[in-house]
Amino acid sequence: MAVKIRLRRTGKKKAPFYRIVVADSRSPRDGRCIAELGSYDPKQEPSVFKINEEEARKWLANGAQPTAVVGKLFKIAGIEK
Repeated sequence: MAVKIRLRRTGKKKAPFYRIVVADSRSPRDGRCIAELGSYDPKQEPSVFKINEEEARKWLANGAQPTAVVGKLFKIAGIEK
């Protein structure tokens, strides 16, 4: 089973709000997830994100692959593989 750390979209139309989740790569974008690691709000200036660093490091150590956007957020937060 390939596990990804990716964004799940919530919020209203034209007002996106994302949750950073761990999910099976075969599940749909807003489908079932294994764990929730944080949130990301791109509409605020500057954009705001919160990440549970301990959980994120645990999932990265277990082999979960972050998507491109989540990888950039991790890099800003100081979470490296």
